[in-house]
Amino acid sequence: MPTNDHDLNKPAKHDQHAHTPDDPGYETTDVNVNGIVVFLSGLVGSVFVFFIFCFLMGKVINGALQKSDGPEDKWHQTANENGVKGLTSNPQLQQKQLQQLTSEFPEPRVDLDDGNQQTADLHAREDLMLEHYSSNPGQPGIRIPIERAMQLIAQRGLPVHTSPAGSEVKMAGDVEPQIQAPLTNGFARTGYELDVIEARKQRLDFGKAEEAAHAQLTPVR
Repeated sequence: MPTNDHDLNKPAKHDQHAHTPDDPGYETTDVNVNGIVVFLSGLVGSVFVFFIFCFLMGKVINGALQKSDGPEDKWHQTANENGVKGLTSNPQLQQKQLQQLTSEFPEPRVDLDDGNQQTADLHAREDLMLEHYSSNPGQPGIRIPIERAMQLIAQRGLPVHTSPAGSEVKMAGDVEPQIQAPLTNGFARTGYELDVIEARKQRLDFGKAEEAAHAQLTPVR
C-alpha cells in the first residue's frame, strides 16, 4: 500500500485567488468620469482643428494654383507689335479640341443622359410646333397648326403639274401610280411617354376630384 509520507513535510500551497483586505478582488475606487470627459473633448477638438487646418490649406493651395494660372483670357488680351497673339492656355486648348471633336463626330450620337427623356422632350417640342401658331423672328409668314393646314389643303387642293398632251411617250409597262392613304401617320409615342402621360392624367383627375370634394364640403354662404 503506497504512502505519501514524503509530502507531509512540504508547506501547503498558497491559494493565488484568495482575497485579502488589501486585495478584495474588485475595483475599490469609482470611475474617473472627469478624466474620460476631458479625453473625449480633447479628441473631438483635435479632429475639429485638423479639419479646419486641412480646409485652410486647401484654400491656400487652390488660390496659389489659380494665381499661377492667371486670368482665363490673359493670352487673348495681349498681342505683340506684329499682331501675333501669345500661346493659349492648356484649358482653352482642351476645350477647343473637345468642341472640334464633338462637331466632327458623325451623327447619330449616343445619348449623353436619359434617352427616354430626350425623346420625350423632342416630341414635346414637335407637338408645340405642330399644334400651335408660331413664327420665326425676322422671317415673313407664320406657322399654322397641322390640322388647319390639312383643312386648307382639302379645301384648296394641291397644285397639279400639267404636261402638254402627246409630249411624253410612255414606255412599255408604265402605269399611273395609285396614291393610297396610309393606314397610320407613322408616329408612335414611346412606352416612357405613355407612362408619363398616364401619370399626368391621373394627377389631373385626382386634383379635379379633390377640388370637387372640397367644393361639396364648403358651405354655401
